[in-house]
Amino acid sequence: MFIDLVWYFIIISFLGWVFCEIRGLLSEKKLYYEGFMATPFCPIYGVGSVLCYVLMNPFSENIYILIFGSTVLLSLFTVLFGVISEKLLGFKLWDFTDLKFNIGSYITVPFVLLLGAVGAIVVRGIIPVINSFISYIDPTVSLIISLSTLGVILIDYVLSLTVTIKLIHKIKHLNKISLVMDSDVSVERLKEFEANYNRVFTDSIIRRHLINSFPELKKTSMVKQITDKLEEIKTDNMKEYTQSFSSNEEKPFAFGICFTKLFYLFVIGSFLGTIFETVWALFAEGHFELRVGMVYGPFIPVYGGGACFLTIALYKLYKLSDTLIFLISAVVGAGFEYFCSWFQETMFGTVSWDYSDTPFNLDGRTNLMYALIWGLLGLVWVRYLYPLAAKLIEKIPKRTGVIITAFLLLFMIYNSAISIYATQRWTNRSDGVPAQNRFEEYLDRSFDDKRMEMLFPHMKDVETTGVTSEGIIKIDSEKNK
Repeated sequence: MFIDLVWYFIIISFLGWVFCEIRGLLSEKKLYYEGFMATPFCPIYGVGSVLCYVLMNPFSENIYILIFGSTVLLSLFTVLFGVISEKLLGFKLWDFTDLKFNIGSYITVPFVLLLGAVGAIVVRGIIPVINSFISYIDPTVSLIISLSTLGVILIDYVLSLTVTIKLIHKIKHLNKISLVMDSDVSVERLKEFEANYNRVFTDSIIRRHLINSFPELKKTSMVKQITDKLEEIKTDNMKEYTQSFSSNEEKPFAFGICFTKLFYLFVIGSFLGTIFETVWALFAEGHFELRVGMVYGPFIPVYGGGACFLTIALYKLYKLSDTLIFLISAVVGAGFEYFCSWFQETMFGTVSWDYSDTPFNLDGRTNLMYALIWGLLGLVWVRYLYPLAAKLIEKIPKRTGVIITAFLLLFMIYNSAISIYATQRWTNRSDGVPAQNRFEEYLDRSFDDKRMEMLFPHMKDVETTGVTSEGIIKIDSEKNK
């Protein structure tokens, strides 16, 4: 009789796991490994079914008593198991709070009625079928297989329970640490704490499986306290950059880091880049020179793109030391400058700057001196210019901002397109290629060689200057002669 009960427990535990998988597939539209344990068994189904069979089998001939008794027995078992597991683990394995007619969030009236029907089906239908199946197995073989499987289930259950309890203790420990943290915590310490928090749920296969099976674990009060504390610290740290609002209606125009904000930063950065290059030519090279990157307006896109990249990279790291911000800006800025040079050469066959003759250059596209300049510009941008620019942008009325943004966006798209076509036509014209249509004739009239040389004095054709992916080598044979 004991071995039969073991078989009932094993098979119905497996069927319970299959039921959970099907339920998850139907509700979540995807199949993933359900259950508390690593093995494909849900012991709560097996234990409940065995209890129901032992206590209600004597009344199996009377269907009304069987259904009523199964309803009461399985409902009490479900509630008792739910209460004990919550007290032991610190979270609910299931929660019916959001459903109507729930009883203490552990069970609902419809589920109670379902349990009565399931109990009757188990006693009068499923277990007799299991009996027929195990009657064909040799008693010795049945003993070995059933007890071995039972041992595996018990070991798995104990290990899963141990891992869960340790996980709860780690969460409690992190919760205590988070309670004593304040907004003065360093960025490095905050990142370390976040890494430890994330690692708690992912540093073992069993834990990852546990979180997938019971997402409620991440909704417990302790976990919520930790996440709320982290969000509070981040919000407090970002007060210099971003205000907090209770609703979207209260948020100003281009709030936070969004496409609109980045577009305005691109325009502002492109304009400031023109000023910087003009002043640099005047003081560093001793002559006035108009330096732009587009045919209309004082814009140098590489600076605008650099402003956007620096903002994205350093937006949430502005509390780092000046030294770290300087170094990160130097790397990001120099890398972006290198990419822009490579992109211009690859796409359009031209280059606008050549650092081949300077020390510590990288393929002639950037060098150490400009990396340091990017570092300084990034530091000034993060500390002073971005907060000022962000506040000015967000002061624009929403309706006015939408109109201005649409106009500026169309203008910059048109400006970029004409700049590209004019540059390409300039190159073709220097190669003796005549205009092929009216648009190219318009480009020849509006953007002749004199105007293009004034706008882009440092732009050179790749074939003329000998630009390669390894650097820039001047091989103009006529000039060498």
